[in-house]
Amino acid sequence: MHLALGIFLVTYILLLAFGKYRSYIAAASAILFVLLGILPLEQVAGAIDWNVLLMIGGTMGTVVLFIESGMPALMADVIMDHMPNIKWAAVALSLFAGIISAFVDNVATVLMVAPVAMALCKKLKVNPVPIIIAIAVSSNLQGAATLVGDTTSILLGNYAGMTFLDFFFFQGRPGIFWVVEIGALASACVLLFYFRHETQPVSAGTRTVVKDYVPSVLLCGTVALLILASFLPHRPALTNGVICMALAILGFLRKAIQTRSAAPFGRLVREIDWQTLLLLASLFVIIGGIESAGVIDAISQLFVRLAGDNLFLIYTLIVWASVLFSAFIDNIPYVATMLPVVQGISVLMGVEPYLLYFGLLIGATLGGNLTPIGASANIAGIGILRKAGYTVTNRDFMGIGLPFSLIAVFIGYILIWMVWH
Repeated sequence: MHLALGIFLVTYILLLAFGKYRSYIAAASAILFVLLGILPLEQVAGAIDWNVLLMIGGTMGTVVLFIESGMPALMADVIMDHMPNIKWAAVALSLFAGIISAFVDNVATVLMVAPVAMALCKKLKVNPVPIIIAIAVSSNLQGAATLVGDTTSILLGNYAGMTFLDFFFFQGRPGIFWVVEIGALASACVLLFYFRHETQPVSAGTRTVVKDYVPSVLLCGTVALLILASFLPHRPALTNGVICMALAILGFLRKAIQTRSAAPFGRLVREIDWQTLLLLASLFVIIGGIESAGVIDAISQLFVRLAGDNLFLIYTLIVWASVLFSAFIDNIPYVATMLPVVQGISVLMGVEPYLLYFGLLIGATLGGNLTPIGASANIAGIGILRKAGYTVTNRDFMGIGLPFSLIAVFIGYILIWMVWH
């Protein structure tokens, strides 16, 4: 167990220190787990959640077509045409990014909305840094709202056997969607206060022309089919992944027919973020290894020893420890690691795990907003600014991210306890 724990901790330190090479570090660690016999080779395929990988890969492909169609830019133009000044435009774009992010990957959401914000700021000669940061943190917040909003939500849904609708209402009680939305409204007040001096008038000008409506239909179809699939009894384990991948292939097949070329399929292969998929697959292997070595059980017992039989204290530890860790460590490996820990704690205490699951998701998803490196969406937004010649300091980011996150987490922390304890 100590060897597995040591490799795991070193892996996390390296992931934090060398973010550029994160997927390769995780892959090397996964291979080491197998070579040392910590996770037997025959158990590797079973440790990987192929449904999650297919869902993410398929959604990435569909989002490429969606962005290319111009629909996100048109929707942003409509919002700005109805805003009186830059303050309300910034808040509206942030809320708009949040709405998209409830159904589309956070990074893709930032890539959709940030260029519109950059164009607006260039026209008005205002600093785009705070607006891009606001878009990124809003995207991270809403990613926890639905099953398809973020990788962490997908991980929870698959691990806990939750359907799409379970995020809205679960076991006769309000689901996590409503908690996130209340937190989003409170966080919007933070943004209104932050941008209170930005009163320049704003207009989108010429509206973006949508080139193709089919990608929008495909994206909506993906969400609709995931909802319908959630009602199927005893559905195959790969159902959601096959839906996402099939619609992405359908979209690129249409492109191939239109161009009479196989080039669109080559583009699909290029556009999928293989490093993210490699990272996630490797983490599944690593987590399978530490679980097999008994590390998960040991961590579960540590939490119980720290809090005794006090469920509220354990819940508090999980929420705020998740906020702290996710501020510096990518929340995908953290949530993937902690889900079996949370389940182990609930078994030891003899309680249902959902209170702790939801606390984990809220803390880990929003904790990434505390620092520039806490979430992939933050890194994507800062990358856009860097290419445009802007430097983002920790103070710039935390001036928005810290109050935004703490208010949203605190509200979620209270509401989840009230509904689920």
